[in-house]
Amino acid sequence: MKYYSIAFVALLISIAGCTSAQHKSIQYLALGDSYTIGEAVNEEERWPMQLANRLETADLDIQNTFIATSGWRTDDLIRGIESASAKSDYDMVSLLIGANNQFQKRDFLQYDKEFDQLLAKAIELARGDTAAVFVVSIPDYYYTPFGQARGTALISEELNAYNSYAEAKCLEWGVSFVNITPISEQGILNPELVAKDGLHPSGQQYSLWVDQILKEVELAK
Repeated sequence: MKYYSIAFVALLISIAGCTSAQHKSIQYLALGDSYTIGEAVNEEERWPMQLANRLETADLDIQNTFIATSGWRTDDLIRGIESASAKSDYDMVSLLIGANNQFQKRDFLQYDKEFDQLLAKAIELARGDTAAVFVVSIPDYYYTPFGQARGTALISEELNAYNSYAEAKCLEWGVSFVNITPISEQGILNPELVAKDGLHPSGQQYSLWVDQILKEVELAK
């Protein structure tokens, strides 16, 4: 599928032509659940933090804001955004949500409806700029010790349905969709990709996610 460039690509290009005396602060909002807030890893190992660190230069400073909590479903994130009274002044917005809808056996129609709402809200928070928004796929937790012990391959099938819907919606709306799910599927063969809780990604896996995000950005240039 075609990937669309996200806000920081244009920003980095524009800043490249500025003098070193000029300093630009980029406001980045990360929306999601435990995968975004970095459950079971240190703060600096969260993938949004790693992404910001990789993007920062002498002239470019990335300011991270999180609206994300472990256990959140799509409806929880909607309420979280409302409670935060977030303003539509972000230069970059990411969205990763849906794992808890699947885990808690919610009707898929809930995700269908509320993902659309969240994607629309993410675009609004990015001042209406679809190029400033990107969606990250849901990792497959079946490929973790937790998933192997308590679940079946049905986990993968259901998460694939969630990701397929999100990818199609992103394509329809002209928003970047970054598929990190294949990386998560290496969790059993490579235990270092799983955090000590046996469920969430490790900082090492999140680093691979960032590689993938930046790769997709490069393809979109």
